[in-house]
Amino acid sequence: MEPIIAIVLALIGYALGSAKIINEGNEALVERMGRYHRKLTPGLNFIVPFLDQIVMEDTTREQVLDIKPQNVITRDNIYLEIDAVVYWRITEIEKSFYEIDDLQQALSNLTTTTLREIIAQNSLDAANMSRADMDRSILDLLNPITKDWGVNIIRLDIQRITPPESVRKSMEDERAAEIKKRAVITEAEGERQAAVKKAEGTKTSIEIISEVLRSHPESRDILRYLVAQDYVQASQKLSESNNAKIVFVDPANSTDMFQELIAESVTKEEPKTTSGNGNGAG
Repeated sequence: MEPIIAIVLALIGYALGSAKIINEGNEALVERMGRYHRKLTPGLNFIVPFLDQIVMEDTTREQVLDIKPQNVITRDNIYLEIDAVVYWRITEIEKSFYEIDDLQQALSNLTTTTLREIIAQNSLDAANMSRADMDRSILDLLNPITKDWGVNIIRLDIQRITPPESVRKSMEDERAAEIKKRAVITEAEGERQAAVKKAEGTKTSIEIISEVLRSHPESRDILRYLVAQDYVQASQKLSESNNAKIVFVDPANSTDMFQELIAESVTKEEPKTTSGNGNGAG
């Protein structure tokens, strides 16, 4: 009985030693006698004890690599502080283990170098306005290299681009000047439109008055009264101002001038009539 028990215990130990469970989202590498043998996928796997050894188990899920703030100089010689984040995933775990020694350190160094190179090719304004384009350019440079490491760079986000304090102050002053310029242009355009509307209203009023006077000549006395009334009201308003300079104008003369202007307009609008009779005696 003792040999049987020993064999059973040996088989149990062998089973326990050979069974390996790999969690979902992970993969593992097995070496046999010091050489790469095979890859273990998620679930229950069996290896040969004493001959096989799991040398690496890593995740194939997306990972995040935070790039520490870097001092970079732009094409127009402005020093910037750049902060970025890289999202990456292992696609071939064998290459990620055998082709590169320290994968994350290599990714960090490669991303930092490429980021500096891209920023150096752009001016400060271009760096601030074209982050999406720079992100794509960096990805296009990184992925051909990281493919040999069994890694795919999914996305790179430039989080912050921080110029020096003096540059930030100049940018704020420039934005403030641009806002003030737009406000002045808007105000001038509003005044121009108001002046045009006022001129159109005056023109329409004169045309209406001319038409009324042409149709009803007896309304001229009413017009004189209205002009005199407006003159009195305008004089009262001017007298209320401390800084106003009042120029006295004879209401009668101003009314006559306005009446002559209206009369001239009415004369232009009246149709010309012909006198005489074509059938009269000669």
